Amino acid sequence: MGALRAVEASFVVPGPAGVAIRDRLRVSDADAAVLTEVGVYLGSLAAGDLTERSRQGLGHDAAGWAVRKRELTGKSSARWAGSITKASHDQWALARRGQAAHMAWLRRQITSIEARLARPLGAKADRRAGLVRGYGSRGEWHAKSRRLQTLKARLAGVEADWAAGRVRVVRGGKRLANTRHHLAAAGLNEQAWRQHWQAQRMFLTADGESGKRFGNETIRVTDTGQVSVKLPAPLAHLANAPHGRYVLDAPVAFRHRGQEWRDRVSVNRAVAYRIHHDVVRGRWYVTASWQRATAPALPLQAALARGVVGVDMNDDHLAAWHLDVHGNPVGEPQRFFYDLTGTAEHRDAQIRHALTRLLHHTRRCGASAIAIEDLDFSDGTSREKHGRNKRFRRLVSRFPTAKLKARLVSMAAEQDIAVVAVDPAYTSRWGAQHWQQPLTTTTRKISRHDAAGIAIGRRALGHPIRRRTTPPPSHQSDGAGHRTVQTRPEIRRSEETRPHLPGPRTGCAPPGSGAKAGDQDIQHRSGCPAEHASWQQDPLPLSL
Repeated sequence: MGALRAVEASFVVPGPAGVAIRDRLRVSDADAAVLTEVGVYLGSLAAGDLTERSRQGLGHDAAGWAVRKRELTGKSSARWAGSITKASHDQWALARRGQAAHMAWLRRQITSIEARLARPLGAKADRRAGLVRGYGSRGEWHAKSRRLQTLKARLAGVEADWAAGRVRVVRGGKRLANTRHHLAAAGLNEQAWRQHWQAQRMFLTADGESGKRFGNETIRVTDTGQVSVKLPAPLAHLANAPHGRYVLDAPVAFRHRGQEWRDRVSVNRAVAYRIHHDVVRGRWYVTASWQRATAPALPLQAALARGVVGVDMNDDHLAAWHLDVHGNPVGEPQRFFYDLTGTAEHRDAQIRHALTRLLHHTRRCGASAIAIEDLDFSDGTSREKHGRNKRFRRLVSRFPTAKLKARLVSMAAEQDIAVVAVDPAYTSRWGAQHWQQPLTTTTRKISRHDAAGIAIGRRALGHPIRRRTTPPPSHQSDGAGHRTVQTRPEIRRSEETRPHLPGPRTGCAPPGSGAKAGDQDIQHRSGCPAEHASWQQDPLPLSL
């Protein structure tokens, strides 16, 4: 047991802090032309402001922010300037966090390669001694030594950027920028690529303001769905409404959370909006978002008061099993499949549908919590960790851990279902060891993932994964010896269902006698009906 790592305590995942909903804008050609012109103009201002923010680096302060906002106010408006400068600051902070994560990844890779290079060729790993395995051949050792120098040089460059406060950001996306040099492989021509590039670099985002009309003065959406945009000063000639506003012809109707959104705008609470163009579909969309009041986290014992549904996440399905408060599996295992191939929109839809079915199953079971593993595969795709097993590394890399967990927490909060995160240590191994074989019957095949779901649920409930516990020494038949209640693995048919014996289930007729429970014949011990003798009493007729 000394080699096993400590298991962290389970906890209830906090609920979402914000809400975002989206709906289509069925704009006319004139509206699309105005939105494109406004978005491109504000996008050019946002690009220049992001450049200035990146140039300031660590020397940025409130005075510098005020100067940038003052310069943009004359080119657009005070509210547009505030939205642009805030977006630039958020983008710089996001790039800064990504830079820190990249540095940490490089350091882990360097440490791992150095440890393996220090081991002899072909040496096996020893977890108890804390020793990793060595490389298999001299050629691999040489290639890894060269990669080590490459990673060290890359780390030195990232550390220099970190110290100087220098970040590298591409407005519109690095992937789309590189696609410009591979148009044939992407199936695009130059004109189509420029349309994508222009749509990604447009800026039509406005922050909400509590106390203002309908919660936003820049992009205003009334409770009836009318959308209007405050035009920048140089584009005021495009206005079709008073005070330099442009009103779109088509209204918007938020289908999802529409009543919650309407309740906010009716009392002038802040709602942020973003208008964007999908070039592939040729559609315009508007996204509304707002913050929620932070709700106190539900105590763990209260969340598990009605049992839990343990869920094991896999690359193609969710394996779930309902457990009662005592940790006993109830009903049958459930599997919710999804397909993670194809486009990002297809993957998102697959995950959303699987989680919807999971939540419906949880409500039917009467449980008030879902237990999942607190997984983190940030270093799971490392070749140093999983060797040349490219198939396994690819499988781990496409695990939707973060996205699935975030979506589950958001969707479960609307159903008043708590999400409990447990330590993933040994859940698959111990679940298969203690639960897979006992629950497998001739008519039900239990997979390793189903057994892991039971292990996850029992850990969330605070029960050990082992099915039974050792009785007190005084209650053991061997005195204070080594015997436990658990049957040894090599004992055959020890945990299977009892075989069905043919014949009646009453004690009056042994199996195979041919008599039934309704027969009233007096029988010998042999099981054959006895002949009536003169001294025997006939049974009473059933009619009396």
